[in-house]
Amino acid sequence: MSGVWVFKNGVVRLVENPGAEAPDGSRQGSSRRQKVLVHVPSNEVISSYANLEEKLVELGWERYYDDMDLLQFHKRLTVHLISLPKDFNKFKSMHMYDIVVKNRNMFEVRDI
Repeated sequence: MSGVWVFKNGVVRLVENPGAEAPDGSRQGSSRRQKVLVHVPSNEVISSYANLEEKLVELGWERYYDDMDLLQFHKRLTVHLISLPKDFNKFKSMHMYDIVVKNRNMFEVRDI
């Protein structure tokens, strides 16, 4: 994970490109690199939720069906929960990093 953790107004967030953000919090320019989630053992880019679910189930994650607005996975015997937007087009780097942190050495986020 690269970037700088910023604490502002009681909220901590990861700024991936600190030079691209103005002091007032607005973005300067629109040249942001697109990120992809990669399954490390297979070196496969995760291109759909079906693909991601297959990899997570192999790692012991179970699908939750409680919230119809989210795609959620829970790992048995842990407190870990992965919550993702229903629409894969809204799958952002913050969701990718959540998956990486909860599945050490199995996924990584790469710039394309």
